Amino acid sequence: MARRLQCPCGEGFREETDDELVAKVQEHLAKEHPDHQYSRDEILFLAY
Repeated sequence: MARRLQCPCGEGFREETDDELVAKVQEHLAKEHPDHQYSRDEILFLAY
């Protein structure tokens, strides 16, 4: 089942696995929001 997460900046993510979602979100955070870091558990908690 696909998981989704919407960043407050407007960027949306929809990935098929938790691992893919976490990787994409962490990549986005590193590039666009380097002062914000979230753990795998925090990202998955925010995902739906």
